[in-house]
Amino acid sequence: MKLVLGALVACVLLLLALVRGGEPAVGAGVDYAKDVEVLLDTFEEEAGALLKAKGIDWAKVRKEFPAAAKKSTSDEDHVRLCGRLVARLRDGHAGFEEVKVKLPEWSARIGGPRVHLVTAGKGVYVRSAFGEAETAGVRVGEEVTAIDGVPARAWLDARVASLRDTMGFGTDGHALYTACHFGLGRPVDQSVKLTFAGGGSKSIACTGERSLRSSGYVVPPKGSASVGRQLYAKIERPRGKGTATFGWIHLDEVPDELPAQLDEILAVLGAIDGVILDMRANSGGGCDHEAVFARFVQQGATWRQYKSAGAHPFPGPMVVIVDAGVVSAGETVAGQFKEDGRAYMIGDAPTAGMSSQKKSVSVPSGLFTVRYSFASNKGRFNGGKGIEGLGVPPDEVVPYVPKELSAGVDTQIRRALELLEQGFPKGRVAYKPPGT
Repeated sequence: MKLVLGALVACVLLLLALVRGGEPAVGAGVDYAKDVEVLLDTFEEEAGALLKAKGIDWAKVRKEFPAAAKKSTSDEDHVRLCGRLVARLRDGHAGFEEVKVKLPEWSARIGGPRVHLVTAGKGVYVRSAFGEAETAGVRVGEEVTAIDGVPARAWLDARVASLRDTMGFGTDGHALYTACHFGLGRPVDQSVKLTFAGGGSKSIACTGERSLRSSGYVVPPKGSASVGRQLYAKIERPRGKGTATFGWIHLDEVPDELPAQLDEILAVLGAIDGVILDMRANSGGGCDHEAVFARFVQQGATWRQYKSAGAHPFPGPMVVIVDAGVVSAGETVAGQFKEDGRAYMIGDAPTAGMSSQKKSVSVPSGLFTVRYSFASNKGRFNGGKGIEGLGVPPDEVVPYVPKELSAGVDTQIRRALELLEQGFPKGRVAYKPPGT
């Protein structure tokens, strides 16, 4: 299980812990207020620039949490309170390390109903349904009017507020994305009741943890194959009296070996007319970013700071697809193609806005250590504002179309193909493929 997904599951568990309350005190004599004071001071001193950039009212936080610390009656209460304090950083990477307090709820198995949601206009729709949900008759593209008896959009808004209280989100889009994909999660064997616009309701049991993970794409092209966790396919489209062939590459993660994986994929794709680099739901990782970019520069050439590399680099037109589920290294890899003028970027929302440099602080009680962000990565992005708290916004916002979802059409792949065929808006992509 990836680190980002593990952090999300841990935060869901912490939310459940907050609801259920604490155990009897086991930390008599611990100065909980001192821990809170150290965290408040450290975050302001070390991450003050980020707090200001994100528009966080730290004076309000300083007023709220010292008073709350005086009401903690156990180590468990204290950890839960400090978890809420860390959430106020709006930092997707922030969280506990080396926790000496074991909350019983952290060992609970959290699952989901194998349904992911998406908003379109004022409506809430099924973005994906698989496993038990698909067997129960839940269909992609259906409008969900209520969740557990609550109007669907109101339920999502409430879920976002609840998650924000205990989890750090750099952007509103990432908070909503999490509510749509992970927010339905609850202890295994409980169920979720969904009511649909077409009439009727379905109660779906929550199953294993894997059901929380999004695939990113809605419908993969036919004939897709994999290299590691990456997926790719050729897409053929009529062109005049002939056929145009495009490559679709979905990057699920950013491992060390990504440049080598791209070499293998591009070798199989061969001579193609354009590439769709689909980064949706990319969970991050770490690799040589310039080496990734180099696989999309004409062989023997240099584009800005990137020198072509790999046996089969692709020099043609390129569209990158993102969403609010693209995090960390996924954001920097996707973002470099837009920022450095190599590709046109589309998506229904900016990336998650959680790409940063991190530090850790241990509290005086010794009960835990907190990891937090103190500076943004890729400071040159977004006109010098970086990524943390902003994400990478697409050149063109492409919302999902419910009717297309119902018809098995991935709206964003469809739009990417149109752009590759028709050309990009003038002046939006600086890179010019050879021969143009």
